[in-house]
Amino acid sequence: MPDTTATDTTATDPTTTATPAAALPVDPRFRDASLPLDERVEILLGQMTLEEKAGLFFQTMITIGEGGTVAGPNPLFGIADSAEMIRDRHMTHFNVFGAAASAAEMAEWHNRVQEVAASTRLGIPVTLSTDPRHSFSDNPGAAIMAGPFSQWPETLGLAAIGDEQLVERFADIARQEYTAVGIRVALHPQIDLATEPRWARQVATFGEDPDLTSRLGAAYIRGFQGAELGPDSVATMTKHFPGGGPQKDGEDPHFPYGREQVYPGGAFETHLKPFEAAFEAGTSQIMPYYGMPVGTEYEEVGFGFNKSVVTGLLRERYGFDGIVCTDWGLLSDAEIAGQPFPARAWGVEHLSTRERMAKVLDAGADQFGGEAIPGLLVDLVRSGELPEERLDVSARRLLREKFRLGLFDAPLVDPARAAEVVGNAEFVAAGEAAQRASVTLLKNEGILPLSRGAKVFVHGFDPEVVAGYATVVATPQEAEVALVRLHAPYEQRATVFENFFHAGSLDFPQETVDEVLAIARAVPTVLEVFLDRPAILTPFAAEVRAIAADFGASSAALLDVLFGEAAPQGRLPMDLPSSMAAVVENRPDVPFDTADPLYRFGHGLGY
Repeated sequence: MPDTTATDTTATDPTTTATPAAALPVDPRFRDASLPLDERVEILLGQMTLEEKAGLFFQTMITIGEGGTVAGPNPLFGIADSAEMIRDRHMTHFNVFGAAASAAEMAEWHNRVQEVAASTRLGIPVTLSTDPRHSFSDNPGAAIMAGPFSQWPETLGLAAIGDEQLVERFADIARQEYTAVGIRVALHPQIDLATEPRWARQVATFGEDPDLTSRLGAAYIRGFQGAELGPDSVATMTKHFPGGGPQKDGEDPHFPYGREQVYPGGAFETHLKPFEAAFEAGTSQIMPYYGMPVGTEYEEVGFGFNKSVVTGLLRERYGFDGIVCTDWGLLSDAEIAGQPFPARAWGVEHLSTRERMAKVLDAGADQFGGEAIPGLLVDLVRSGELPEERLDVSARRLLREKFRLGLFDAPLVDPARAAEVVGNAEFVAAGEAAQRASVTLLKNEGILPLSRGAKVFVHGFDPEVVAGYATVVATPQEAEVALVRLHAPYEQRATVFENFFHAGSLDFPQETVDEVLAIARAVPTVLEVFLDRPAILTPFAAEVRAIAADFGASSAALLDVLFGEAAPQGRLPMDLPSSMAAVVENRPDVPFDTADPLYRFGHGLGY
């Protein structure tokens, strides 16, 4: 989620402190690795100023500067100067936005950031987090293109493969690549159930089935964290508690029109099942969703503000004592790419930023995602509205994880090693194999696999790539077969940022349908569709000879399958509806609730 940093106009007056913080003595024993972890935490916490404690509570976006420099302000998303946030606002948790040209450059940048942190009074190391970086998405609110990292199917593609060992292997590879460049927190997995077919975020889920999501989500956490959190781990911030799938009309709660989560089928508990598996797997962190529950026993406010959910359900019922970080931008209004972007303060829009902050802390969260206003938190304590002891509760959790991850003992990484680990041949090959395995064959009337050298008309494929497999011709009339590739449809919305979130109708535009059918009626046609949402394929199903689906795969990986170099192994991780009428009637909280789906969960052919 892009940064929504507000200007910190409430910084405390330094005259209120008798001795300047920089002049205070430092007891260095917290750096002694031979001491018990909890003792190190208490030694450090006991000498932190209020301002230093407050800085722990904020995790916002930072960017990698050109050439791996520590970046200054980024006007596009209102991202503040990295060094200023570390030195002056005492912040030590950041979400890395964008990518460097190479793994070595990213590692060097990380080390420069840690050197800035080491220059502060206590030298508390920075913890870097990231949205997913290993697939094909490019949505600054949810995922980042792979860049130098190995490239894998989207999470929905891992679900199509359905193999726990493969998911754990992927997560272990991602862990190695993340740690090599200094990233120590994964803002994933996303274990929401994709029970509303129109929802924009489902490509990053494991699909619609609670059991499959539970199994694969737990494997994902094990791969990133290991048996227990330690110096070689990447902590997982599992999201979005208590399940973000049941969105009214499938709209996303990044935006005001998508703020409501509804449960007409009474299936609130169903969405908790994957989180129960995540707790058993030991997930270190949890992110509540933006949405607000409507018509349940819980308060009708966004989950990050929701004490009945964060404290009552997460802390008390499930006994979770790890870090709870809100989703990004609950407190402050912002501007993104020149467009106003209100805080996602659903149900508490009437509250001031100050009141929202207090409500999040009262709910039981430890950290504010996408915010950089620690001075306001300091003022809440100084004014007597919030006891400092409440800060200590969360500060202990946040410091404890830094110690567990070994950041105090070895904060720097080796750029040369990063260059060797990230995107190495073994990892790249594993990702490409997973791309091929995730391809899901839905229909095949004896046309697949295709013969090498066949005369092929292409629409939506790169002709130069196809030319490595077949003879590309200019018209359907010249061809023996047509290859057509589509992207699941979505509605255009008013702003650039909204259009990163593919939402709205799942029907293809009529002009697309007419174009594909004209090809299919001229020559035997293979239709391939990228299913970031469950597109309605009914208009094509009777006309084309074969239908294949992918969930993030390169053209080469797809063509390897279509031409028989590899076998399709995927199985649908969700139902494909037969009509929009069925989608509209679907109860958004209930799995597999669309009437008469065209293809059902688990469907997939082979050859």
